Amino acid sequence: MLSSPTGYTECLREWEDFEKNYQQIQDSHRLYKQKLEEVTKLQASCSSAIARQRKKLKELTASLKGCKDNHPMAKFNPEYVDAIAEMEDSIKDRADAFSEMEAFLPKKNGLYLALVLGNVNVILLNKQSKFAYKDEYEKFKLVFTVLLFVFSFTCRFVFSSRVLDAMFNFLLVWYYCTLTIRESVLISNGSRIKGWWVFHHYVSTFQSGVMLTWPDGALYQMFRNQFLTYCLYQSFIQFLQYYYQSGCLYRLRALGEKHNMDITVEGFQSWMWRGLTFLLPFLFFGHFLQLYNSITLFQMVQLPECKEWQVVMCGCSYMVLFMGNVLTTLGVVYQKYMNNQDKAKTL
Repeated sequence: MLSSPTGYTECLREWEDFEKNYQQIQDSHRLYKQKLEEVTKLQASCSSAIARQRKKLKELTASLKGCKDNHPMAKFNPEYVDAIAEMEDSIKDRADAFSEMEAFLPKKNGLYLALVLGNVNVILLNKQSKFAYKDEYEKFKLVFTVLLFVFSFTCRFVFSSRVLDAMFNFLLVWYYCTLTIRESVLISNGSRIKGWWVFHHYVSTFQSGVMLTWPDGALYQMFRNQFLTYCLYQSFIQFLQYYYQSGCLYRLRALGEKHNMDITVEGFQSWMWRGLTFLLPFLFFGHFLQLYNSITLFQMVQLPECKEWQVVMCGCSYMVLFMGNVLTTLGVVYQKYMNNQDKAKTL
């Protein structure tokens, strides 16, 4: 069917407009690649410059320490001592500034990320992207906390099935593995996640994997309801923590007292003294549930019918979780007590 002249003219005009737009897109993309190469060169230049500066700061710090230890004027000249103290404060400020800069520069992944992802650059280039990734991480934890609560409730009170239990434990393994990967990415992008709260998820991944491989039998059924009850409580307390910690973090960030990349955790930290101390009894109860699980499993090991290695492994993992959680929380409480003592002395 032949097109009418009018239709042909309109098609020709649209094609000409398309060609112009296509040319503009090509120019824009060419400029984008050029700027991207420039950014890559700037990143490499900044990284090498920071590395040199860090080396010089380290040498200067050692020299200042030698001056304080060996120079006789350090004991008699207040101006000399004040100058060294001022330089040390400036060195610390420079080190913090370099850490802030490096949060936006490519760097080698840690061992865990290197094993999981290889040498892929996981550094996000702007604050908006970093905050969006952190926010998505928080939403991910909230959604799966609710999902795990519903799943554990179903396994505990509705259906008693080893297949359903296996699905639940597989979900736990996947969830904790995903958390460890996302937290490693967040740390690479400047999030200040405390060491134990990262290691805590590695232990939880291991423990969930052991539960997944535990074959059905008398010992499994003996521990099953206690385990699912513990999971229910864990999901409940994690939801409480997310709800109240996210609000507290929002207020502290608005006041400029917390970093934008700080996240909610499954425990107690120093900044939570501001309005979140009511969570402590819930947290300690959850910690002692871990101890109770560990003691129960170690008692099961002594039974003559105990042949499964999963019993002792789960008992050990619960004991590690209990000790790590309690010691970390008590450390925060002790730090708060010492700070109050120091304030009382100054008054």
